[in-house]
Amino acid sequence: MINKELLEILICPACKSSVKPLNDKIVCDKCGREYPIINGIPIMLKDEAGTPDK
Repeated sequence: MINKELLEILICPACKSSVKPLNDKIVCDKCGREYPIINGIPIMLKDEAGTPDK
């Protein structure tokens, strides 16, 4: 679980939009990039981002 205060200040490093938690990822509201959460720490690096499964 991610701290609520941390989640409020996180933004997508690729497009600078807001993000939200979804299962074991942080997902960008605008571009849809998915950033992994490992051991409770969001890895907010463009190189680590995945794209949503469609």
